[in-house]
Formats: sequence, structure tokens, C-alpha cells
Amino acid sequence: MESPKEPTRSDELQPCETLVSDPRVDTPEDLRVDTLIEDDAPIEVIADAVEQQEAPDAAETLETLPQDEASEVLGEMEIDAAADALSHMNVSLAVSVIEDLIEDDPAYAGRVLGEMAPDDATDLLQALPKHDRDRLLAAMAAGAALRVRELLVYPRDSAGGIMTTQYLSVREHETVAEAIDHIRRGEPLESAQQAFVTDRKGRLKGVIGLRKLLVSRATDLISDICEKRVDAVQPEIDRELLAREFERYDYLELPVVDQDQRLLGIVTVDDVIDIIRAEGTEDAQRMVGAGREEGVYSSVAQKWRGRFPWLIVNLFTSAVAAMIVLRFEGIITEIALLAVLMPLIANQSGNAGQQSLAVTLRGIVLDHIRPQKALGHIRRELTVGVVNGAMCGIVVGAVVAGVKVSTGGSWHIGLVIAMSMTLTMTIGCGTGSAMPLLVRRCGFDPATASTIFLTMVTDSMSFFIFLGLATLFSQWIM
Repeated sequence: MESPKEPTRSDELQPCETLVSDPRVDTPEDLRVDTLIEDDAPIEVIADAVEQQEAPDAAETLETLPQDEASEVLGEMEIDAAADALSHMNVSLAVSVIEDLIEDDPAYAGRVLGEMAPDDATDLLQALPKHDRDRLLAAMAAGAALRVRELLVYPRDSAGGIMTTQYLSVREHETVAEAIDHIRRGEPLESAQQAFVTDRKGRLKGVIGLRKLLVSRATDLISDICEKRVDAVQPEIDRELLAREFERYDYLELPVVDQDQRLLGIVTVDDVIDIIRAEGTEDAQRMVGAGREEGVYSSVAQKWRGRFPWLIVNLFTSAVAAMIVLRFEGIITEIALLAVLMPLIANQSGNAGQQSLAVTLRGIVLDHIRPQKALGHIRRELTVGVVNGAMCGIVVGAVVAGVKVSTGGSWHIGLVIAMSMTLTMTIGCGTGSAMPLLVRRCGFDPATASTIFLTMVTDSMSFFIFLGLATLFSQWIM
């Protein structure tokens, strides 16, 4: 009988190898995928290569592909790899890909969503039409569908709408040994650093760090060693307020409880980072009258619905400035230089107003502008407007006056410009700082189309003041 073969060096266990890499540099897997795509490799080959990428890189690859091709690649991937990639994709693109998968294989699409974290799957389902949502829920595993349905009842902009039901929990009556065994038998959560303590009815009673759990004696009761003071929020709280609390107190995760203090889920800091980024882009888009939900990959119809109504509003607000210019048609005809200088005055006023508007909106978002400090903020902005307006007005007025005098004209046009720029930039700063505060006081979003209305005020007042002063000094400047 042949004796067993002695293990060679290659057969022996090797020490764990450490690989340190720069995340900004493409990995060999990324380069291989790029090569396969350039060479028009078969979908199955590309899908196999995409599976080897990190989930964020796989998502980026899918986003660069045409929609139908991305759906085909995703359909050839393993369920867990497809779920990870889909959860990192842009929501608009992910929804489009899921819609294609629903048409081709709704069962597969349902299984992919079932493998995703409940909060990520909920984000996609909320963006789908109701009939597609129902088809996917029917195709998902019963447990996964139940967890997602529990989250779908909450508004998207609330703590309940962004929380996840995947968290570690232990019972207060358990011993340390029982709690550790309970955690081991549960679903592994790589990012968890603490466990939430509940009673038999699921009510939140405290929190305990995993390190403390490991170093405590096996016979200690959880209720004796846990931290009983724990912050929690209601599921109805707005996500913007929630993000502000995370920023203020440096939370990593925050439990969500109902009115009876039953633990519903948790909100993690990575979700809050997404909230902060989303709120910033939404405010920027609302300022110029674009739809708050519009993204780079939104459909033409969605872009039209978000923008067109505000373009109509802008037509009417622009008409106010046009009517003021028409009122001074006579003097503009007599002094053609006024037509050249009008846009300069309006542009400076508008820029000054935009600066004040941006600072004020930032202060509102960061909760730096309290009601009792609002007037002080407006006074400071008005002062800045006076100083900047006077300095810009003196520079521009001196240049224009010098040019006019050198050509045998009157220097008074320079005085009109200096006075106009000082007044209009002051008005711009005052309007830019006061408008968001006034809109918020009335119960509306201070960012909504603020740029449109600010432009109406600054253009109208700039034309009125400049042309009005020009008319007043017309006998000296003509």
C-alpha cells in the first residue's frame, strides 16, 4: 500500500499576505474589465470579470455601459455580486436596469433585490411604478419582502424611510455568554460596533459595545453592564433634521423607535452622508428652479416636469425688468451709453445678491442663523453691500468718467454709475440675505427658486435706479 504523500511547501498553509494598494489606482480587475469591454467580449465573459471587481467599481462599470447591455451583464452575474453592485449604482440608473430585468426575468430581479440590504432595496422600490414594485415584492423571498414592506410605509424623507432593519440586538435578561451566542447565530454584520439592548417586547432599554461584551464575565447580565442612557429618534423625523443631529453629536448610528419605545431599526452614518450630499444638490437645484429629484441620468420627461414650470415663472419675473427698461426708452435712445452700462450694473447687483443668498442658505442648513440673530445677519450683509458697492462704483465710475472727459463729454455719468452701483449692490445683499429668512418664516423651503426671484429684484431695481438717476442728471450727462 502506497504511503501518503508528504505535503510540499506549496501545500502547507501560508501566512496571511498583506496587500496595500492606492484606491485611486485601477486594480488589475478594473483593467481587465476595461479591456474586455473595448474588445467587445461576450456578455458572459464581461459579467464574470465584473464579479471580480469591488462592488463600487462594479457599479461604476455598469453605469458606463449602455442601459440594455448593463442589464444583460447584471443578469449574468451571481445574485450576491449583482445585489452589491446594484446597491452602489446611481438610483436613477439602477431603477432603469431593474425595469429591464423585470421585463426579462422578474423572478431574478426579485432575488437580486432580496439579497440587498433592506434600506437599499427600499430606495429602489420607492422609485419604481407601483405595478413594478408589486411584481418585485411578489418575487422576493417572504422574509426579505416583509422587511422591505415594513420600510415602505414610511416617507422617503423621514428617518423611517432611510433606516435599516439589519442591526445587532440582545435581550436585557440574557447573560453575556447567551448574548454572544445569540449574536454568533445571527446574520453577520461587518460594520457593527455595538448591540442594542431590548426587553421581551422589543422595547429599547440600552446599548452595549461589542468590546465590553467580549471582556465582561460570561455570567454577567446584560441589564447590569449595558449603557442605559441611549439617544433615539422617532421614524417621522425629517431626514435633514436627522442629519443635523448626527453632525452635532458625532453619532455613528442612531436607533429609531416607535411611540412605545419599540426598536424599529437604525440609521447609520453612511446613510447620513448620502442625505447631506442629496440635500446639498437638491438645494442647489431648487435655487435655480430645477426639479429636486432630477439627476444627471433622469429621463427627458422628468427633467421637463421639473424645469418647465419655473421657466414660465421666470418669464413673468423677467417681464418686470423689461417693463422698467421700456419706461425709460426715451433717455436710452438719447444716451446710447446707458444701454452699454445697464447690464454691468445689474450683473454686479445680482452677483452681490447671490453671494449673500449662498451664505444665508448655508447658515440656515447648518442652523447658524437663529431667529433672534436674523436681523444682525441682514445688517452685516447690508454693510458689506454698501462697502463693496461703493468701492466697485468708484472704480467703474472713475474709469467711465475719465473716458468721457477725454472725449469731450461730461464726468457726471461716472457719478451716476458710482451712486447706482452702491445702491443696487446694497439692495442685492439685503435681498439675498432677507429672502430665504422670509420664505422660511412663511413655512416654505428657503431654497425654492430663490435665484429666480432674487434676479427679478436685482435686475428691476438696478435698471430703475440707474435709469432713474440718469434721467435726474440728464441735463449734465447728455
